[in-house]
Amino acid sequence: MPIFLLQSPYFKENDPQSMIIVLVVIVVFIVVMSTMNIVRNGIGGTGIKRGAGPRKFSRFALRRAAASLGLDRDQTELLEWAFRTEGITDPEITLSNPTLLDKAFKHAYRVIEKSAETEAIAEEQKSILFSIRNRVEAARSSTSKITSSRKLPDNMPATLTSPKGETYPVKIISSKGDELLVDCPRSAVGTPLRLPRGAKVQLSFYSKSSQGYRMESRVISIIDTPRGPALQLAHSEKIEALPNRRYKRKQTHISCFFSLVRIEQRQIGRKIEKKTIVDDRRSLGTILDISAGGCAIKSAAALNAGAYLKIEFDDDHDRSHAALGRVIRTNKTGGIGGIMHIQFAKIPRKTLNAINALVFEYDQD
Repeated sequence: MPIFLLQSPYFKENDPQSMIIVLVVIVVFIVVMSTMNIVRNGIGGTGIKRGAGPRKFSRFALRRAAASLGLDRDQTELLEWAFRTEGITDPEITLSNPTLLDKAFKHAYRVIEKSAETEAIAEEQKSILFSIRNRVEAARSSTSKITSSRKLPDNMPATLTSPKGETYPVKIISSKGDELLVDCPRSAVGTPLRLPRGAKVQLSFYSKSSQGYRMESRVISIIDTPRGPALQLAHSEKIEALPNRRYKRKQTHISCFFSLVRIEQRQIGRKIEKKTIVDDRRSLGTILDISAGGCAIKSAAALNAGAYLKIEFDDDHDRSHAALGRVIRTNKTGGIGGIMHIQFAKIPRKTLNAINALVFEYDQD
């Protein structure tokens, strides 16, 4: 019995009515406390809470996460549908985990392909899905930074710039130990180039989140490895982060054709009409990497910066694609031609979806 009730000035031992009132209050107090305990801990005080069963989808949590990413109404609705289809109960955790997110989005991508009423609707829905994925990727890339070359993973693609300013695609063999081991750069005909000891070089690379980096280093020595000659470079703790890319980029080796494009303008009244004229001659190239924003093409017939070109290639499913691009810069490779870094200027939705599916590997079994 609560002491404060027994010590109350209104309670008298020889007053039965007062005792009845006090007993009623005590009973009510006990019932209220018992009910609160059941609500908190479950019936019988077993500690099994009401929420211990399967969690329900939190629409409020999803809309809060969507708002933080700046998603519009269509993107938010498709995101909710994708998560409900996959049985996701915690949107915020899934959005912060690329593996879980890609699993859910890959399933949604397959469902869209199979169940969309028309191809146009399917391409529109896939476009919205990839716009969400790229938004998440852009937000993620701004949080994780590489600060030391000792943390670089094995087999990471990179670009090595020689003392003469020539660039070569290489791979990082190993970052363990006292030196950074990378592939020896090769000429256009595949001959290993042996840079002198002490030569200053620059190494550029992209992390998994598509954040770009570059570092200064020097050649320590050249050694033979099972995969051929390799450079031993000095480690660096001063790695510079490049401006963030808007889109995730994937290393590839896709054969393509490209043609020079001339853009003619003429004024008709107050309007300016643009006409694109594609050259009949086509050149062969290899797409080294690609993203929703552009690609890099290596070719013996590389064009100079500022040139427009039409790019044609086939995907892994033998579907043909084409896009109009503009050469941002061209890096010489030491031999004939070079590597063109291209920004897409005009690209069909279907081709853009195919590129995104390739980058995020949603089109693979």
